[in-house]
Amino acid sequence: MDLKTTLQNDMKSAMKSQEATRLGCLRMLIAEIKKREIDKRSALDTAEIQKVIGTLIKQRTESIVAFEKGGRADLADKEKAEVEVLKAYLPEQLSPAETESLVMAAIQESGASGPNDIGKVMKAALAKADGRADGKLINEIARKKLTPGS
Repeated sequence: MDLKTTLQNDMKSAMKSQEATRLGCLRMLIAEIKKREIDKRSALDTAEIQKVIGTLIKQRTESIVAFEKGGRADLADKEKAEVEVLKAYLPEQLSPAETESLVMAAIQESGASGPNDIGKVMKAALAKADGRADGKLINEIARKKLTPGS
């Protein structure tokens, strides 16, 4: 069963069990997927759907920070609950140690020798990570490893 069908089935079960947060989050996700399919004029594959989920998680994370700064804990909690629902549909994330070894392999493969080669390393590492590692973490590790004296 593909990811899109799983999402639709989970939305139906959330409707039946009256899980408001989960239902709202899945409806929003499915609507975003349909919007992207219309823009692309073809169906999204699993990797593209996971990219959409990652984008929505990133938006929610930024909203959480903004709501917490504004003293709106109620809205921040709602966003946190949505992030948890969305994370369930992504592949298991790599640990920081696994991410670091992935970056080291990308550095050796690309022949990077300094901070100017960060783009090569990022491209190789993100391709290997296949959505299972945060790009920001990969970038931080790569910068540490490629900066002289660290």
